[in-house]
Amino acid sequence: MPNPKRKHTRSRRDLRRSANSKLEAVQTIACSNCGAPSLPHNVCGKCGFYGGKLVAKVRVKKEKQEPAA
Repeated sequence: MPNPKRKHTRSRRDLRRSANSKLEAVQTIACSNCGAPSLPHNVCGKCGFYGGKLVAKVRVKKEKQEPAA
């Protein structure tokens, strides 16, 4: 079995290892109700629809009103 004649540097070793660890983009679909991007087979986080039906109520945060000066 052949052995390397010279030691490979740490950077050369790490470059080889990092070539296989690329992150892939998350697949999203457009919501059929509001058009917002969401994960497939999941309830839309913006409107609460799934499969054309309202499944969950979405809470809307109230904005703080600044006191009149």
